[in-house]
Amino acid sequence: MERAFAAPKLLADRIGGLDAHRIAAMNPDEFAAACAGPPAIHRFPGSMARRLQALSEYLVERYDGRVEALWSDGDPDGVEVLRRLKDLPGFGDQKARIFLALLGKQMDVQPEGWRGAAGPYGEDGARRSAADVVDDRTLQEVRAFKKQMRTAAKKS
Repeated sequence: MERAFAAPKLLADRIGGLDAHRIAAMNPDEFAAACAGPPAIHRFPGSMARRLQALSEYLVERYDGRVEALWSDGDPDGVEVLRRLKDLPGFGDQKARIFLALLGKQMDVQPEGWRGAAGPYGEDGARRSAADVVDDRTLQEVRAFKKQMRTAAKKS
């Protein structure tokens, strides 16, 4: 998780910021090289580079590169924000719900019904995902929850 949290800053330092227009317009080989590092921003840097460029292209085409438009344009409720997140390249249901929970819990982006739309990730006091990590203690609690879920899945 720490590596995932550090990756955007690492990439921003390498390419001079995180701007969807810039990333979408970059030469794919040059962008992939920036993602590869060293150190790499992801364990599969080439795949991540392609996903990030596709996401940036989508944001440029649909929202003029303004990621905040996902939750601000048209005053959407939580269900609509979730739908918009699910439409993003590389975002499935779980990632979209976690991202919505992160917006609500850590970024004070709380459209009406966001907790319900986020499902269990939106629960107050939950320790399920990155949305719940604010310090070392909560990081350890999320890790313990994930370990418990893996153990339960192996038993079934």
